[in-house]
Amino acid sequence: MKFKKPKFWDYKKPNLFAYILKPVSFIIEIINSFKKKPLFKNKEIKTICVGNIYIGGTGKTSFCILINDILTKKGIKSCFIKKFYSNQIDEQRLLENKGKLFSSYKRKEALDQAIKEGYKVAIFDDGLQDGTISFDLSFVCFNKSNWIGNGLIIPAGPLRENLNKLKKYQHIVLNGNVENIEYIKKKVLNINPEINIHIGEYIPLNLNEFNRQDNYLVFSGIGNHQTFVSMIKNYGFKVIEDIEYPDHYSYTNTDIDNIIIRSENLRSKIITTEKDYLRMGQKKNLKIKFVRSYLKILDEKKLIDTIT
Repeated sequence: MKFKKPKFWDYKKPNLFAYILKPVSFIIEIINSFKKKPLFKNKEIKTICVGNIYIGGTGKTSFCILINDILTKKGIKSCFIKKFYSNQIDEQRLLENKGKLFSSYKRKEALDQAIKEGYKVAIFDDGLQDGTISFDLSFVCFNKSNWIGNGLIIPAGPLRENLNKLKKYQHIVLNGNVENIEYIKKKVLNINPEINIHIGEYIPLNLNEFNRQDNYLVFSGIGNHQTFVSMIKNYGFKVIEDIEYPDHYSYTNTDIDNIIIRSENLRSKIITTEKDYLRMGQKKNLKIKFVRSYLKILDEKKLIDTIT
């Protein structure tokens, strides 16, 4: 989805705008409750879904890549499946760089192709609310900074479904920085005492490519811009300005020119995410560098046992 989320979505409590939109959210919740149960389950392949309830910026793609790495090391032939969206080419390219990707307008069609090519495990990047497939294993991702925002369902808030739906899931992944962690864990366990909670944090891989004595202008068009800014600040980068674009933003030549001019005025270097860099395509500029990062799960052995 290509949009810049309203600021009131991430207020700790709903504001006037949220309450005005709440009746619409109530109608959406009722419609969702009438969705059919999953229709398709194939014994020829195991399916793992990595999805979210909070819309955007929860680390689904990074977690998919981690699962694929674990399965590959175990000698298990696995692949990615992602529903095709023209404005999510960045995530598709990122997955293609890390493994085999099957993408289609219908997830089941992509899954059928994976089965034909002999894959044993299909890792779905998104699809938790897809009512056409019954998954063998599902993970619900959250970002620890945003958590559930104001706690309301879209359009009044950032949630795709009511948080109480965690009762039907077995695994939750909390990604990002360490804030709010104990509060969130308590909240989750009150809803579902049996759920497994996996804790993840982002680790930069190419720090040696940067001089952390320099000043930096940071920009991104991802679901959680502030998590990226916080990560690089935690690793000693001197960020003097950051610019946030909408999620999956398509950069124009004018955007790139303005970023470069702004950095020159600030006498700073430019840094962005790998996703944003891939999204720029032919608009890439030598003055723009990106931080390559990976998601580290603190209880990785527990995760390995779960998925293998």
